Amino acid sequence: MKVIRDPIHGYIELDPLTLSIIDSPQMQRLRRIGQLGLSNLVYPGANHTRFEHSLGVMHLATMLTERIDSVTEDEKQELRVAALLHDVGHGPFSHATENLTKLYTRQRHEDVKEILKKGELGDILKDNGLNPAGIEDHIQGKTDLGKILNSEIDVDRMDYLVRDAHYTGVAFGLVDHVRLINEMKFYENNLVVTAGGVKAAESLLVSRFLMHPSVYYHHVSRIAENMFTRAVDDLIQKKALDPFELRRMDDSRIQEMIRNDDGYAGELAHRLDNRKLYKRALYVGFDEVGEGALKHRKNIKRVEAEIAEDVGIDPECVLIDIPRKPDIAEMKALVKVNSRMLRLDEASNVVATLEEAHLDNWKMGVYTPKEHRDEVAKAARDFFEVKRTLKQFRLTDIEG
Repeated sequence: MKVIRDPIHGYIELDPLTLSIIDSPQMQRLRRIGQLGLSNLVYPGANHTRFEHSLGVMHLATMLTERIDSVTEDEKQELRVAALLHDVGHGPFSHATENLTKLYTRQRHEDVKEILKKGELGDILKDNGLNPAGIEDHIQGKTDLGKILNSEIDVDRMDYLVRDAHYTGVAFGLVDHVRLINEMKFYENNLVVTAGGVKAAESLLVSRFLMHPSVYYHHVSRIAENMFTRAVDDLIQKKALDPFELRRMDDSRIQEMIRNDDGYAGELAHRLDNRKLYKRALYVGFDEVGEGALKHRKNIKRVEAEIAEDVGIDPECVLIDIPRKPDIAEMKALVKVNSRMLRLDEASNVVATLEEAHLDNWKMGVYTPKEHRDEVAKAARDFFEVKRTLKQFRLTDIEG
């Protein structure tokens, strides 16, 4: 047994099987995949990777299964491997390329069976009697044990919230994950939180609520990731990049490709390298545009072209970012209180109030080079029929 020193969890133990998996090329690639995409343009310390996060998830999954008497040693080993491999399907810059991969290949990062069957990693799993399809089912949360990795409240969330807060330096990732793990168990094939863990579950929800606008949806990160995504998409459209190959790349390789492009992708890469980012021409919430703005998510490029034509500029100078409506799956987590099964938002007034408050975190952005900001702002406001509110202020007075 060997150990790795982790800044979040302390010493993480590694048995011979997990050591051999860690040394495989598929796992080593995760050392070169940033956990938070381009968030280091906002938080310089946010350079942690999917590799260390995967170790943390494995560690927490091990802690939880050790507390469940009904889990056999073979099942513990299988889940431990699934936890270690749960992010092996991520493309470069993590979620920044997720939508492109899904669009062009119909694969999500949880769709890992083909990755697990091939190469050195496939040989390791085969030699240890582990079925790639079964590992994928755990990763996707399709099995009872897999709910530990992928469910309303899982060890994946517990690790990334604490880890992301640590490396960004924000003070919001305060989750008592040890208490939460100690108060989780299986009941009637459901992973539930006992009454003693409700406060710890609340801390996870509050942390996620605060981390969302401060880190995950910080406007500079959103602008940079939209620019990066368009650069990669430009390469795919020009057939300079195979989207199936994209999933096997690391951050440095895709950066090199867009930097070497002599067109739109190269221009965006130059801007990203020098932090000459597009600016916010419009940045509004549901209170100003209404939920009807969501209907434009499938036609974003058409809307960009229409706004650009109205202003008289190239469509490539307008980027529109319309996130999905916030979905807070943790609200549906089950809590066992006095032999009764309740949803978390039924057992906690704190959690119930967060559901509505979370909608305030949603923001739609229209981004453009600084020199076009005023004209694009006017055209975008007209297109989306933005309501005037007392909260409005001039974005031109704000840096970024």
